[in-house]
Amino acid sequence: MVYAKTMTTDTDIQLSGPFKASDSSGRSHDVKAIRIFDEGYGIIDVYVDFAAPVAPGLYKDKALVGQIIDRLRALGYVGPNFEHSDPGLQESKLIVLEAPEEFSDFAKKKGWKNLAEEFDDE
Repeated sequence: MVYAKTMTTDTDIQLSGPFKASDSSGRSHDVKAIRIFDEGYGIIDVYVDFAAPVAPGLYKDKALVGQIIDRLRALGYVGPNFEHSDPGLQESKLIVLEAPEEFSDFAKKKGWKNLAEEFDDE
């Protein structure tokens, strides 16, 4: 039998460890980590891992997303708010946010590599 390989975090950059964040109804959620992949092409997806399943659609909750962005700002991110990523990427214990272009400067300081820069001729 062939089994699927267990997902590793060898290509992840952890931006934040555990913290608590509340949604717009006041419910508190335990965030395990905020992470990104170590390389990509321009747009960066930000992965927010939760300790327990969250309600479907919580990735659209402005209060919760705002607290996640506040956490990143406390860690040095300077720039506009994020939007949620593709609804198909959302999972029961994970929300995926799409970072604005300005996030790449912060991500580079954390070790992220923009693969698109390898093709710049300028």
